[in-house]
Order: sequence, then structure tokens, then C-alpha cells
Amino acid sequence: MTATRENTTVVIIGAGVAGLTLGNLLLRNGVDCVVLEKHSRAYVERRQRAGTIDTFGVRMFREWGLEEVLEGDPIPHSEGAFHIDGEAMPIDVGDDSDESLYCPQQVLVRNLTDLFLRDGGDLRYEAADVSPRDITGERPVVRYQRADGSAAVVACDFIAGCDGFHGVSRRTIPAAALTEYSHEYGYNWLSVLAAVPTDPSGMAIHSRGLAGMIPRGPHASRVYLQCRVDDTAEQWPDERVWSELEARFGRPVSSGEIVDKRIVPLRSVVFDPMSHGSLFLLGDAAHLVPPMSAKGIHLALHDTEVFARAVIRQVREGDAGLLDSYSETCLPHVWNYQAFATWITDTMHNAGFTGYEGEFRKQVARAELRRQFTSDAANKLFGELAAGTN
Repeated sequence: MTATRENTTVVIIGAGVAGLTLGNLLLRNGVDCVVLEKHSRAYVERRQRAGTIDTFGVRMFREWGLEEVLEGDPIPHSEGAFHIDGEAMPIDVGDDSDESLYCPQQVLVRNLTDLFLRDGGDLRYEAADVSPRDITGERPVVRYQRADGSAAVVACDFIAGCDGFHGVSRRTIPAAALTEYSHEYGYNWLSVLAAVPTDPSGMAIHSRGLAGMIPRGPHASRVYLQCRVDDTAEQWPDERVWSELEARFGRPVSSGEIVDKRIVPLRSVVFDPMSHGSLFLLGDAAHLVPPMSAKGIHLALHDTEVFARAVIRQVREGDAGLLDSYSETCLPHVWNYQAFATWITDTMHNAGFTGYEGEFRKQVARAELRRQFTSDAANKLFGELAAGTN
């Protein structure tokens, strides 16, 4: 079967936060683009993930005229707290300069999708076997199979890989052209989605391990429990989840139906460079931060804005300077947040469970937490973490 051939300026692979934000930024600035997503729209908009959008992200959407995507389903906002050995440490998050907000990722994605389609954007779901080709040539193409089984080819100037850590985009780049920097933490998280109101809201540090209960909607919560790297979800029946959560918070907790249960590896990863030829990596396709840091969306939005500005300048002015320096611009920012993510992840986990790095590291971490809780800036930071991790 002969594949139909089309032309556009940018092919965006992946319809998550990075891909749809990029699509909207380009569309609003007269740059043609096509977004390819392997899943159905219903699947994409049901994915339950965190949505902590920090001040940078809020201001970025506003500056580009996309503030309406921050509106959505009301989520009961709790100030949150850290519980240390069962003792609650309330956090004052009041700060006139802080514009961060909590918007569940599925709400943000739905809003971005609605806006993109309303403005005439080209978004193609159920695009199977997506394959970027000729990424170092003069005119790269992306081949894929439509939902009806027919083949299609889109020729373009640039390809934006926004399809996550396991997506096809990064795998298209020759292994010899990339350097992977990674760090595996000595523990994982059990991540549970439960159909219950969030009570209590926040994080708990305990000798049994870290725990968290974060709102995902009026009647939905995400539960996190630190666990061993060799644990499986089957080792955590529902009764154990609720009893362990209660023990680590040191108080009764909401319990009820568990909708989803999985093990989440905690790791930090950076790929260098973040581009090869005409293929550019954005968000999780280029780097991962552990969910404890609540900075995954921040990094995805930062990459997206840098890339959008670079493409717009190339299209309008024929100036490739920003595109050529994309990786060099993004990577220092990525490493700054990796430093923070590593620090907060190790501190929070070492402060409770001693089986990872021992009693000395626990006492150091506790001293650091005591110091941080007396700092206004750090108090605000811990408030953001208690309100919602990635």
C-alpha cells in the first residue's frame, strides 16, 4: 500500500503536557505542526498523574496567552503537612510572589487538547508504529500507521520527541550519539490510586519508610509508600496498604477502593545531548527526576518554551542560533533541578528509614529538616511538596 505524503514544519510525537503545550505555542504563532499520539484520546485524558505547576509554569502559560488551560475541575486544596514520627508539622505556604497551583495532569492535558483543537490544530490519535526517519538529512520524515491501518508519511523540518522515557523518539537517535547519566536510588515507591477523599494530605516520615497521600480529585487520592527495590505490587494487598499508611502517618486515614496499584522505580536520568540532527527531545524523553521533587512538569515546560522560541525564530527570521544551542541551553537547567531532586529525595527518605544509608545519615537528614523548617523559603518549598508530588 502506498503511503500518503504530507508536509508540515514540526511533527510532535506525543500528546502529553510537553507535546500539547508545544503544539499550542506553535499554532498561536503561525507555525504549522502535526501532533501524533499512539493512544486514544480517552486513554490520554484518563491518565492520572500529578499536576504541580510552579510559578514558572503558571507565568509561562499566561505570557503566551494560554492561561485558560489552568482552569478546570476544582480540587480541594489542603495546606498539607509533614508528619514526622506521627507528629504533624503544619506548613505555612502563604507567599504573595508564589503563583504555583495544583491542576491534575489529566485536567491540564484535556484543557490543552480542547484549546489546540478549537484553534484548528492537527492532532492524530491512535498513530501506530511511529518512526522518525532521515533525522540527519535535509528533510526528515515521520512514518506511521493510521487507526484504519493505512500508512502515512509526514515530511517536516523538525521533529519534537515528547513521547516520554519509553517512547520511540530517543530510541531513534544512535546510541553512540548519546551519553546517559543515571542514578538508581536504593528504594522504590508503591504507588496507589484510591477512590477516597484525601485525609490526611501530605507526607509522612517514619522509621518504617516514607509515605504520602496526595489529592487527585474531590474523591480520589494518590498514595505513596516507600518499599524495597525487589517488592512487587502483589506483595501489597489492600489491607497492608491501608494499615501501613496509617502506621506511617500515626493517625487514622481515609480508606476505600483501590483502583490502581504499581511499583514506581525511583531514579534520576539525563541524556546528553538533547537533540540529534532535526530531532529534539523534550521532557521525560530527555530526562527523569524522581517524583519526590515534584518538578517533572516544570522541566517539561521549560524544554518546551526553549524549543518553541527557537523554532519560531527560525521560521520568522531564518535564524537557527537558538535551535543550535537548544541542548546547551536546557541541560544546565536540567542539572540544577537534578541536584535539587537528588537532595530532597535522599533527605526525605534518609530521615526515616535507616535500612538505606544507616543511622548517621538519618540524624544528618533530621538535622537538615529541622533547619529547613525554620527557613521561610524552605517552608514554602516543603509546602509545595506536601501539596503534590509528580
